Amino acid sequence: MMNRMYGFEGEVKSKYSADMVELFTEVYNLLPLCHLLNRRVLVMHGGLFNADGVTLDDIRAIDRNRQPPEEGLMADLLWSDPMPQPGRAPSKRGVGCMFGPDVTRAFCDRNGLDYIIRSHEVKEEGYEKAHDNRCITVFSAPNYCDQMGNKGAFITMTGKSMEPTFTTYDASP
Repeated sequence: MMNRMYGFEGEVKSKYSADMVELFTEVYNLLPLCHLLNRRVLVMHGGLFNADGVTLDDIRAIDRNRQPPEEGLMADLLWSDPMPQPGRAPSKRGVGCMFGPDVTRAFCDRNGLDYIIRSHEVKEEGYEKAHDNRCITVFSAPNYCDQMGNKGAFITMTGKSMEPTFTTYDASP
């Protein structure tokens, strides 16, 4: 449903085929909610949580084999967004929450993480560092919905440092 609503299905059909859309859907249904890199960087689609004290073990305990609910840890991982102010606020999306730099710091410190990476918002340059560089947004779809004019980006991390390097690119015709 989300792929259809936001243009991904149409783009894949126009550039490839309807069979390719089905393949993407199967893959997406099997993807994990997040991934821990070198036990130091947590990558997710949305962001952090409405609740304090969430641990990596709490995330591991989520039942992934279901449609995302309207609230709870799974919904927060998929739909939450950072904000510059401390604390939490209701999300403009109606699900998940807005979370501040203090929430990011507490979550990373509690779980021994250097930073988090998320991908859930269009960024003009394809990426944005926030919350004292502990919350990185990377958005890989350039010219989102054929109208935003944004760059796309991806992150490369090498070696033990886990320092992110950003590569940006423009949309292809």
